[in-house]
Amino acid sequence: MVASFFRKLLLIFMVTSAVAQTETEVAPPYNIKTAAFIQNNNNVIPVFELGEGFQFQFDDLFGNEANYYYEIVHCDYNWKPTEIPKTDYLKGFDGQRIQQYENSFNTLQTYSHYQLPIPNQFTQLLISGNYMLKILDEHKDIVLSRKFILYENVVTIPMQIRRARTANYLDSKHNIEFSIQSQAITFQNPLKNIKVVLFQNGQMNSAIKNIAPQYTIGNELIYKYDTQTQFWAGNEFLYFDNNDIRAAGNTISRIDSGTGIYNTHLYTNNARANFPYTLNPDANGNFVTRNIRGVRNEIEADYAWVYFSLSAPAFMSKKSIYVTGMFNNYSLSPEYKLDFNAKTNTYEKAVLIKQGFTNYQYQIADDKGTIDGEKAIDGNFWQTENDYTILVYYRQNNDRYERVIGKATANSSIISN
Repeated sequence: MVASFFRKLLLIFMVTSAVAQTETEVAPPYNIKTAAFIQNNNNVIPVFELGEGFQFQFDDLFGNEANYYYEIVHCDYNWKPTEIPKTDYLKGFDGQRIQQYENSFNTLQTYSHYQLPIPNQFTQLLISGNYMLKILDEHKDIVLSRKFILYENVVTIPMQIRRARTANYLDSKHNIEFSIQSQAITFQNPLKNIKVVLFQNGQMNSAIKNIAPQYTIGNELIYKYDTQTQFWAGNEFLYFDNNDIRAAGNTISRIDSGTGIYNTHLYTNNARANFPYTLNPDANGNFVTRNIRGVRNEIEADYAWVYFSLSAPAFMSKKSIYVTGMFNNYSLSPEYKLDFNAKTNTYEKAVLIKQGFTNYQYQIADDKGTIDGEKAIDGNFWQTENDYTILVYYRQNNDRYERVIGKATANSSIISN
């Protein structure tokens, strides 16, 4: 009986360990805002060439110069930590305290702004692959974590964006066709050794994975599927710009400061699914922190309560509606879930956002976080301009980890019928 008990205990431990191995992003608490990867002073999708420098920045609204530390974990294609020693992918040490931080200046909302450069004097990354960056508090508990990817330029990836080939999705989906070519690597067993990831506008939570090459021509892998590489085209992102936090812009109905900081009330957005497509140039989900009256935006840009309002009564269902964008890492947390106001017949939400230009969208998702692209609030139109990214992973039979050996990007503004 005792032996049976320990066998069951060991089995539970093994199952729990296996489940716990998959790394998932930890959403930050309320006081952590504007977490972003920065390169050349711009917010970017966190895919970098091996050896390039970048930064991870965030604000702490408590503004008390708290101590934060960082940890970096190398992961495989499925975001499970690799079994290689840390010294194989990291030169130096992680677990160090973030030393670059400043307090906000001349803002109603006080905050401390943190910057973590990678590489830095303590930490250099040696190999390509998936990485999870963890920000820890002084008790070494995880405050937030974010994915980033390092790649090598070993293969070329010609790609084309086309309208869907299937008749019922001709006007609502984009299809990605591409191939993988290399003079440096001979693809001996591509079905086993090659994997790809495709994502739209930096949204890793809706990436297409596990697509095998359709056929090969010599050392070229061809991917020309009809359905497996299709994305819902969506619609152009909405936006607001409160770089002058005291003045109402094109999409802002009014400004007030009744809560002690500024309140930015946006005009009510109408669901656009049943309206014709209208060209609305956007930044494909990105945002730009900016204070027109300041010099250093990272510490002089203020925070404002932004009041979102959506008129979409026809979409009332068991699923939830969220406001998302790169400003919140496309998060589907309760902080960004809209509430239905029966008096106004609209969905509403107030979100604390750092001032500047911000792209946003409304997304429908179930309780498990599965996004319903087909019934998108703003519809799906083949004319929509989106950025698409392809990453190629490679692992030879005797390799201990998967390298990311290539990256390609394309925009659907150049689309083929």
